[in-house]
Amino acid sequence: MARILIVDDDQTIGIMIQDILEFKGHNVVVTQQPATTKDQILQHDIELVLLDKLISGVDGTDVCSELRKDERFKDLPIIMMSALHNVDEICREAGATEFLSKPFDMDTLIAAIDSIVNGESQN
Repeated sequence: MARILIVDDDQTIGIMIQDILEFKGHNVVVTQQPATTKDQILQHDIELVLLDKLISGVDGTDVCSELRKDERFKDLPIIMMSALHNVDEICREAGATEFLSKPFDMDTLIAAIDSIVNGESQN
């Protein structure tokens, strides 16, 4: 299964998603500090990032854009998520592979992850 990094400042959501993904067999790392995203990816050999749009006053699209500018992460799958309306296009323009609107059904998240891990993503 995949090694996944969750970047979300809501600890409850991060732990809930982590528990479900680990139950499904994934290895999961959670951070509430967007500034450590690159270090976490490298340290844990991350294969997929689940990135919130707003994290501790930081715009997740900026984090996503910075990852895409780095040759090491240009092809790393990134699923962005947000409760904000009409931001899916902004997230995709920043380089998100997929976008999920919060609140989302866990089956939807798992299907998006499985699609990416299995090379079936449309984006």
